[in-house]
Amino acid sequence: MWNDPYLETCCRSALHRLSLCDDRGRPDGTRAELKDARCLDRLEQLGFAVHVGDSYRMTEAGVARHDREIMKVA
Repeated sequence: MWNDPYLETCCRSALHRLSLCDDRGRPDGTRAELKDARCLDRLEQLGFAVHVGDSYRMTEAGVARHDREIMKVA
């Protein structure tokens, strides 16, 4: 846990919103509309999300981080 990169509150929120989209992914629409585009980019750089086509999706690492940090699943 101490070796994991720190996620700001806004990035944790973006990761949670991404988890609510399931396999459909979160449409990126026009990037100007996304208030958390910077967080989604950071999540992608950290390997927690991937940008596929016109949507963002969680990776397995993102699911694990979400479960451990946000949902507090052991």
